[in-house]
Amino acid sequence: MKEFELKYGCNPNQKPAKIYMHDGSELPIKILCGRPGYINFLDAFNSWQLVKEIKEALGMPAATSFKHVSPTSAAVGNPLSAKLKKACFVDDIEGLDDSPLACAYARARGTDRMSSFGDWIALSDVCDVTTAKLIKREISDGVIAPGYEPEALEILKSKRNGNYNIVEIDPNYRPDPQERKQVFGITFEQGRNEFKINEELLANLVTENKELPDSAKRDLIIALITLKYTQSNSVCYAVDGQAIGVGAGQQSRIHCTRLAGTKADTWQLRQYDKVLNLPFKPTLSRPDRDNVIDGYINKNEEDVCKDGIWQKYFTEQPEPLTKEEADAYLATLSGVALGSDAFFPFDDNIERAKKSGVSFIAEPGGSIRDDVVIECCNKYGIAMAFTGMRLFHH
Repeated sequence: MKEFELKYGCNPNQKPAKIYMHDGSELPIKILCGRPGYINFLDAFNSWQLVKEIKEALGMPAATSFKHVSPTSAAVGNPLSAKLKKACFVDDIEGLDDSPLACAYARARGTDRMSSFGDWIALSDVCDVTTAKLIKREISDGVIAPGYEPEALEILKSKRNGNYNIVEIDPNYRPDPQERKQVFGITFEQGRNEFKINEELLANLVTENKELPDSAKRDLIIALITLKYTQSNSVCYAVDGQAIGVGAGQQSRIHCTRLAGTKADTWQLRQYDKVLNLPFKPTLSRPDRDNVIDGYINKNEEDVCKDGIWQKYFTEQPEPLTKEEADAYLATLSGVALGSDAFFPFDDNIERAKKSGVSFIAEPGGSIRDDVVIECCNKYGIAMAFTGMRLFHH
């Protein structure tokens, strides 16, 4: 297949639309089911690069959940604790621990479930049956992987009345080293960002604390590769082999740090006993539970504990999660890694990161206020590496 005609581009008025290879060669994909759209393919090709790089860097199966050309999370296939399984709504999946790829997707989808609603999925490895069962029951636009087990493919084909988007990509495909795009009829060309992110990038520890355990290196690598495919400005928190908070496309660095930190805090609080034991009505859908949990934790538009409202969601009125309780729980956390796609210009980013349990940071360095940022890290005993490499993505 040398080209694939799309229904439309980013919006229904943008026609005609298609994907094809600039040199006239065959596309490196097979469409096994459905008819992916323009944005689907943007998500597919960006997300595939992300999981492919994580697999190459860490040697572990990886998965990501993408929405609007940025990841909501990315993760490797570490087993999930009992509490995390419950928080991610996967505690009923038999054989989950036996499939590292399914564990990776359970983590990626379970991190920011509201943002992942209607996601695009990328898998680093051949999709197995357990992973397919997880995907089948979530609201999702499609999946890209280097292959699918026959039974897994049939499970996925049954989604959306047989119209679920399933794409297979050639894992050996290597793109042209020069990439091009047009804006306002003007062609931009640049060398592809082939920069390799690995442990060597973390060698320049500029803080008094120079201890960087292997788990922190893994999490920083995941954070940095995630940032490589996140719309800039961007900041990513990671722990236990997964990105737990991604702040994408913000004009201010501190806004990235706050946004990602709030998402990371929500992920942590989903595992708080009071949240895990909310008395949901058994008829409440998974997306509705996600919205209610987010409202319960973050005190959003609707007070879900208020009389006259709680009856819609719960079998009994739950006690509210107080700010004091949430703050006390979050204050016990540590060991979180944080990556930034560009330098931190002010120490307010470190102050905010500390509130979310950050103990390890990787950022390019190069600010005229590097000394202030380092001093703030030293105040909290945070280990920080200067990578010397910016990771902007637009």
